[in-house]
Amino acid sequence: MTLRAARATISATGISIAEQRPATAARAPRGFTLIELMVVIVIIGLIAAGAILSFGALGQDRELERESERLLALMRYAREQAELQTREFGLLVTPDGYSFVTYDARKNGWQLEEDDDALRQRKLPDGISVALTIEGRSVVVQPPTDAADLTPQIMIFSDGDLTSFELRLARDSGATSSRILIDPDDGSITSDVELASARAAADQTAANTSAAGVGR
Repeated sequence: MTLRAARATISATGISIAEQRPATAARAPRGFTLIELMVVIVIIGLIAAGAILSFGALGQDRELERESERLLALMRYAREQAELQTREFGLLVTPDGYSFVTYDARKNGWQLEEDDDALRQRKLPDGISVALTIEGRSVVVQPPTDAADLTPQIMIFSDGDLTSFELRLARDSGATSSRILIDPDDGSITSDVELASARAAADQTAANTSAAGVGR
């Protein structure tokens, strides 16, 4: 049996069949599979989406806008609370954040607002700075020299009045900024974004009225 098997492996030319077989070609380099390419594309898409959400599809700084919108809403809320509670509130601005304070007549001084969590101390994100103008004059924003002195730069009185101010949040690079200020027309607390939107709406209304008048 063994002899037959050995003979079966010899061809008519006397050359081993194994020797007649061509050498196996070197394996070609393995390329990317479709699934691997799809995974890479998804990862790139997620990274791009994160960048867009952070900085905005049209170049807006979403983080800066969120901080400005939050501060605007909190100032409006503090104004409402001052009127409802007939208490004097204030906004104390520091280089890295801000605090809402209330006046304590018994202690004859300003205290941090600790009863309302919405008005807790807040820290600005890294890379965002604050500039303040009071009654038309620029104010140097710096930490209080006396930790016990919490006198605010912006007063929010119990009758709804408040200090005339302009507060600007800006990137340290100066690329983007946002303002919160008193509307000179009605005394409301607003932002440059809202003022621009209101002006655009007013201009559109005027244009529509004019067009309607011409069409008659």
